[in-house]
Amino acid sequence: RGGGHWMASQPIYQFYAELNNYQPKIWRRFQVPGNITMARLGYILMTLYEMQASHLFCITVPVRENAKLDPSLPGAGTVLRDGIWRFELNNEELFPGEGEKSFDASAYKMRSVLQGCTGEKLTLEYDYGDGWEIEVTLETILEDKELPGRELPRVLAGEGYGIIEDCGGTGGLERLAEAFRQKNGDDYVHYKKWLGRDDLDLDSFDLDDMNLRLKKVPRIYTELYEYGYAPSQRSLDFLERKYQDNTRR
Repeated sequence: RGGGHWMASQPIYQFYAELNNYQPKIWRRFQVPGNITMARLGYILMTLYEMQASHLFCITVPVRENAKLDPSLPGAGTVLRDGIWRFELNNEELFPGEGEKSFDASAYKMRSVLQGCTGEKLTLEYDYGDGWEIEVTLETILEDKELPGRELPRVLAGEGYGIIEDCGGTGGLERLAEAFRQKNGDDYVHYKKWLGRDDLDLDSFDLDDMNLRLKKVPRIYTELYEYGYAPSQRSLDFLERKYQDNTRR
């Protein structure tokens, strides 16, 4: 608990993220401490885009020339495909014999993977069936020794709600958004029943609520993906935004 009082003496990485292949743009500008793992960066992005941690994910990073990853870490001798580093969590039992190797996302620190150049890119891939892709660009690395460490990660700005799990990727998201705009027709009846709600504004983005979620949700996802712990009822209530119920009524 006392860990929240340190100041952000380490470099702060500021990124711009955008959902690929979707209009209007769903984007975020956010900051994270430089010492997080690639897995934690994934959980932060998933939180920012309303991903519910019910599918596999990976982060891919274009390999820079002559760069080598720490040889002491898991997967360091991996054969690369298409000139990218692929970071994910150990999913061998889910894809036996697939043959494509990857690095352990929980073992590599983000700062040791990225070169730290403005404009450097990486991609979060989530739910390989629906094929969600978030393209992330490094905008700057800054220092702010006065910033309390508990303020990170934080989102500075954004537009658009995020994704809806299992709706069929960006094409499905477009149909869903249109149905809730029209508020009539078979699609609307279907989506309304499926999601259990009459209203959904996919253009909305609540900055304060997202910053609240960034302080808690990545930890829940760490426990889920890395330790196999099912979320407690309290965590589930938080993920489902039960804390907003009183204000809605």
